[in-house]
Amino acid sequence: MQIATVVIPNLNGKQYLDACLDSLRQQTRQDFSVILIDNGSEDGSADYVESHYPEVMVKRFSKNEGFCRAVNEGIRMAATKYVVLLNNDTACEASFIEELVRAMEEDEGVFSGAARMVQMHDPDRMDNGGDYYCALGWAYALGKGKPAANYAKKRAIFSACAAGAIYRRKVFDEIGLFDEVHFAYLEDIDVAWRARIAGYRNLYLPDAVVHHVGSATSGSVYNDFKIRHSSRNSIYLIYKNMPLLQILLNLPFLAAGFLIKAIFFARMGYGHEYRTGLSKGAALCQKSRKVKFRWENLPHYLRIQWELWVNVVRRLSDF
Repeated sequence: MQIATVVIPNLNGKQYLDACLDSLRQQTRQDFSVILIDNGSEDGSADYVESHYPEVMVKRFSKNEGFCRAVNEGIRMAATKYVVLLNNDTACEASFIEELVRAMEEDEGVFSGAARMVQMHDPDRMDNGGDYYCALGWAYALGKGKPAANYAKKRAIFSACAAGAIYRRKVFDEIGLFDEVHFAYLEDIDVAWRARIAGYRNLYLPDAVVHHVGSATSGSVYNDFKIRHSSRNSIYLIYKNMPLLQILLNLPFLAAGFLIKAIFFARMGYGHEYRTGLSKGAALCQKSRKVKFRWENLPHYLRIQWELWVNVVRRLSDF
């Protein structure tokens, strides 16, 4: 009986798929299935996978529906206890699935587990060990660019990075799937935040290692699309997950954080895209989309708030 389903969203990623899918064929644990969700690729990706990897189920969209819609389709199709989300520009080490499942089986209170993602072309350097989120309104990756050997211990994180992570399938039935309003960027922070509000935890699992190219679909670290959507979603993320009192409590931090980023992107020549994203994010803030506050979740809100402040210190100490 299968225990996990690996869901791979793909958009014109044919050049990466051999490395990704071959690494899954070589896993020490094989009780999992693989679904590739093709977002309207024009490079023959879907046909290639169907002919060269018949064990992979391929779901095709006629156009790019975005990351969230793609992974949600895969989650709905999954009938297993766990769902593993994996970017197409990755290659997993042989014990990847085994280590992810083992860690999740040890603790029913964990919603998601982030793999140790290392840089594809410099595997001694971290790419991502999960994400933190702070009161400045910033999300940032654990260990980005630092020696991978320094991140060998399991630890609590705010969110797993959905480029290489395992999720407990039944929790989605409780908190909802990835929010398709996001389209792409910060959607993994949002779903992890909702799980945290409900009382679940997210962990960094260093024994599950995956090599990651990074920015394979968007094409670069900074570009118009990424900046507009990230800034848009950063406003929506806060409005959706913070009760009004928590927003007011964090307002001085948030104002400072957004000002710093506005100056940063203006100096890089992306000031207009950043401001446009913020205005579009404000337009998304509708009462119907807010996470409903429940008094029984107050201890979880307090724990999250403490982390938001602690993570400011953690982030500033990295500079």
